[in-house]
Amino acid sequence: MNETEYHKVPFSEYGFEQHFDERGAIEWMQGNWRKAFLFCGLYAALVFGGQHFMKERPKLQLRRPLVFWSLSLAVFSMIGAVRTGSYMLHILSTSGFRRSVCDQSFYIGPVSKFWAYAFVLSKAPELGDTLFIVLRKQRLIFLHWYHHITVLLYSWYSYKDLVAGGGWFMTMNFCVHALMYSYYAVRAAGYRVPRPFAMVITTFQIAQMAMGLTVNRLVYRWMQEGDCHSYLNNIVWSSLMYLSYLFLFSSFFYQTYLKGSSGKISKTD
Repeated sequence: MNETEYHKVPFSEYGFEQHFDERGAIEWMQGNWRKAFLFCGLYAALVFGGQHFMKERPKLQLRRPLVFWSLSLAVFSMIGAVRTGSYMLHILSTSGFRRSVCDQSFYIGPVSKFWAYAFVLSKAPELGDTLFIVLRKQRLIFLHWYHHITVLLYSWYSYKDLVAGGGWFMTMNFCVHALMYSYYAVRAAGYRVPRPFAMVITTFQIAQMAMGLTVNRLVYRWMQEGDCHSYLNNIVWSSLMYLSYLFLFSSFFYQTYLKGSSGKISKTD
């Protein structure tokens, strides 16, 4: 599907997104994507240095800032899910599943182009999640900081090449984050959330990782037939990343909900 055909997507002709300069964004990312390593290095230093700093100090409550932070990311993710979701539904209904996997116009469509770039950039400020865990002296699990670092690196690395499968990866993540950050905002506000809701969110995260692996397999298969634009090294790194997530989130689900762990639920995405 080319950019002209994209205009048939419902609501695609409305909104500020159509004025976004995607070419400039792509060129900037191609020249600067390695800065993601700098962000991750600073993140790791601040996280583990912060834990050492807070070791002998009283924890901070930060309830109101956490509510604002989580609610802001929830609203951002909801809008992103709606805007990118309308695109993906259009592709699926008009061109089929294979086209939805191999499609590249997600990066240049009048609406989705803005949300694709906003998605990859958002992985840098999302590192701020961990600041609340450190300052509130909550348990910081490996899955949390590993996930933040690898998602940032892979998102910036992949956007510059406009690889196939991006529409699925980003839309799924927007949807899961809309639920997840809404859950965090409600909890931070002091409301009790039924345990099954947290289980549903983790289940969706596990399903997201399984679908990510499936999309990677299909991209590799159809890349051999000339339909999907990607690179073998991208598929390998992405598959290893999703496989590690699948294992870690499944383990988290088992330890937290099935084994009867009494530990506090930490942010995991």
